[in-house]
Amino acid sequence: MYEILKHKLLAPNIYLMEVYAPRVAHSALPGQFVIVRTGELGERIPLTVCDFDREKGTVTIVLQIVGASSRKICALKKGDTFTDFVGPLGHPSEFVKEDEATLKSKRRMFIAGGVGAAPVYPQVKYLCEKGASADVIIGGKTKDYILFADQMRALGATVHIATDDGSEGFHGLVTGLFDQLVAQGEKYDEVVAIGPMIMMKFVALTTKKYDIHTIASLNSLMVDGTGMCGACRVSVGGKTLFTCVDGPEFDAHQVDFDAAMRRSGMYRSIEKEKDCHCMEDLAQTLQK
Repeated sequence: MYEILKHKLLAPNIYLMEVYAPRVAHSALPGQFVIVRTGELGERIPLTVCDFDREKGTVTIVLQIVGASSRKICALKKGDTFTDFVGPLGHPSEFVKEDEATLKSKRRMFIAGGVGAAPVYPQVKYLCEKGASADVIIGGKTKDYILFADQMRALGATVHIATDDGSEGFHGLVTGLFDQLVAQGEKYDEVVAIGPMIMMKFVALTTKKYDIHTIASLNSLMVDGTGMCGACRVSVGGKTLFTCVDGPEFDAHQVDFDAAMRRSGMYRSIEKEKDCHCMEDLAQTLQK
């Protein structure tokens, strides 16, 4: 069993959990993910690693309530345990393979949408600890959904904020802010986009016109996490790849985002129905 040592509400329906998983913490690298499960019949949920502490043996994950399974997980408290906490899975970020001189020679922009700021954090942390630069755009519906901005600034990253309602930072989409920065003369060697599929699609379209190499993380497509179920198939450059074993990061300019979005929305109505039942069960439990 994997004990939850910390449980914190970060934003409406978004929770941070620090989990005791020493073997995962010992091997984890930026860009990788874990599969978590609660109960013998629980659904397998893929989550990108937000942080890890090798000495403490802990792994930090961030989860947003989007359906029945995520609601059950977020209902767990400090001291509760996960039945399974499998990882680290997938390939680490590309820059992990680069030497320090190469890392420092490049200027990277990370574009995070909502919960996407959580998996961006360990990548920014890795680069800053190596003495490399990192710029970040964090987007959210309102300022309440801006995550990890202060933590990334504390690492030394340059952080820009974009909110849909203008409650903090740039009033508009992350792509609009990126266009503004480029128009002001900022230059980037690489962009990493992590967030909602639609956001990553338009980030890719935006960076393509500037001919900037762009990476997208597609971990939200996964189910099994080991390449056996085939649910995470994605078309990249006309080839069918598996997000869990070939990714989760891919060349964003080669990803067929429209097909990926169709796949991710296939079971939305079923999940909504299950979530309604889950809320009813939780309400009955609280009344007891």
